[in-house]
Amino acid sequence: MKALKSNRLHIGIFGKTNVGKSSFLNKITGQEVSIVSNIAGTTTDVVEKSMELLPIGPVNFLDSAGLDDDSVLGDKRIEKTVNILNRTDIAVLICDNRGLNSYDMSIISKFKELNIPFVVLINKSDEKIIADIKLAEIKSYTDNIIVTSVKKDSDIIFKFKSAILKLLPEDFINTPQIVGDIVKEGSIVVLVIPIDKEAPKGRIILPQVQTLRDLLDNACITIAVRDSELKSALDNLKKTPALVITDSQAFKKVDEIVPQNINLTSFSILFARLKGDLNAFVQGAKTIDNLQDGDKVLILESCTHHAIEDDIGRVKIPNLLRKKTGKNLIIENFSGHEFPDITPYKLIIHCGACMTNRKEVLSRILLSNKAGVPITNYGIAISYCLGILDRALKIFLKK
Repeated sequence: MKALKSNRLHIGIFGKTNVGKSSFLNKITGQEVSIVSNIAGTTTDVVEKSMELLPIGPVNFLDSAGLDDDSVLGDKRIEKTVNILNRTDIAVLICDNRGLNSYDMSIISKFKELNIPFVVLINKSDEKIIADIKLAEIKSYTDNIIVTSVKKDSDIIFKFKSAILKLLPEDFINTPQIVGDIVKEGSIVVLVIPIDKEAPKGRIILPQVQTLRDLLDNACITIAVRDSELKSALDNLKKTPALVITDSQAFKKVDEIVPQNINLTSFSILFARLKGDLNAFVQGAKTIDNLQDGDKVLILESCTHHAIEDDIGRVKIPNLLRKKTGKNLIIENFSGHEFPDITPYKLIIHCGACMTNRKEVLSRILLSNKAGVPITNYGIAISYCLGILDRALKIFLKK
């Protein structure tokens, strides 16, 4: 079974037009993934390619348009290129033997702003000797440099892997667990999975699947029930469960059913810890009480989907916020990998981020902090509005 894209190391490829970005991707993957041409601006949209890059593991390459694209649609292409920075775990900046220019230095400043480790690959080194002064300039930004010819260097894959191995993020080397590190082997864990309008026909949603797999990997005894059968399940257990995990939409009902001596949290809160910064999200939720009439709140989703009746991000959370604050709030929604202008907002509420990688969520937290806009996530905001956040976090304090 293939690794989920959200769990893959995301490697972004950046650089000016015609420096060899697409040729590099094709060489590394061994496939004609991107069109190669001498015509500037051939790569129009971000090209994605997933593969197993041994010994690193599952990766997802993001091949971007040229930073200096001056074609009719160049600005739009460059905007998409900059947007993928939020998903990039490691960046590869490709230049040719002419060295860096203002476009390269601009993207390097973005790497540093978003804490993205990067390697500079100097291509076309066979065509002309690289002047020492140019190499020294690049070394002033990073020591992670590959001097090569993408088309002729038979060792380029080895050189690239060696450079990437030095830059691997800690949470990719030591894969974080969803819940296995907070419950003991052999513990009973109850998963509450409502079958409602948002439940996909014939299957359960990704966070529930991943949590179940994590519990199985950690030798836990896992019981899955609907909220309507939860009380009966608890009554029939001979041993008290170590933890109950619920879908956020059933939080209030489940809180009333589960005795206070049993730990309770939600899938969304588990993913707040896995994909983002739990403490930052908790602090963001506490600013809900500060909202005033006319304040704007942004509901931010990583993926796009068709909204349904009683949608959690468009109906349920807005209703909870207005009930909790008693204020006339302006609540807006935004979906996708792009990051909108957040300056008009007093609070951002992020989805569970099951369909994106951790780097994107951390980048959004970083940008929100820089703009002075508090950020939280679905499960934490819901539990805060319901007055059960302290209970939902108790299991993490015991860790």
